[in-house]
Amino acid sequence: MNHSCSNACAPREPDLLPYQVVLSETDWGSLETPFGNGEDLPEVLTRLLTPDPKAQVKALSELGEMVGHQNTVYEATAPVALYVTGILTHPATTTPRPYRNVPFRAALLNWLASTAYDASDEIVGRTEQYFPGFLTPGTIVASFRDLRPMLYQAVSPFLRDSHEDVREAAAVAALILAEHPALAEHRDHLAVHARAILDTSGDAPDRRVARKALEAWGHDVPALEPFLEEPWDWGPQSDGRGYLEPPF
Repeated sequence: MNHSCSNACAPREPDLLPYQVVLSETDWGSLETPFGNGEDLPEVLTRLLTPDPKAQVKALSELGEMVGHQNTVYEATAPVALYVTGILTHPATTTPRPYRNVPFRAALLNWLASTAYDASDEIVGRTEQYFPGFLTPGTIVASFRDLRPMLYQAVSPFLRDSHEDVREAAAVAALILAEHPALAEHRDHLAVHARAILDTSGDAPDRRVARKALEAWGHDVPALEPFLEEPWDWGPQSDGRGYLEPPF
């Protein structure tokens, strides 16, 4: 008997829960945020899908404080990230941003990239030096990092999006998420996107992410650009413009 196994036998990451399930089945009031618990998060998350682009942007700005204050990962950060990835395909995310002809989806992907960066190898490696045990299995940050393959599954389709800003935002998020060992097989493909960012992007933080990924994965990169020599916590979209630059 032939016991060979096809690709279908390979382990795979569980699919993302529908965003409606994340919203309704998460015990938000039991989750830590920088300002108490997350009981107000469902209302804010729901506003991400309103038809009013200004309300969408305001809601995402509020999330940045409620689950990412001072670039910290909280208990509520993980389910919020799962919700955000779950709505990426929703028609409401194609709404143009106020004052910019850029889909709101790009801002959501930039938020995911920034949040993933707060739990990246670079950031947690430095933190671990001062707080041993920071990455012990089961801790808040370790649990969030375990979600990276699942988040990547939702982000990667947008590497082929028709809008340039969405493609770049997806690429930056994917490059950070792909630090997870289970995603190593995707790195050669992602290197193509990293080089595209270096070749065409004028966004310095995005270029830094692309460069760091290529270096970490053993690829040759061009000579270092002086403006990329920045503090260690200078992550994607953190150049003062951010993923929600005014005016709103």
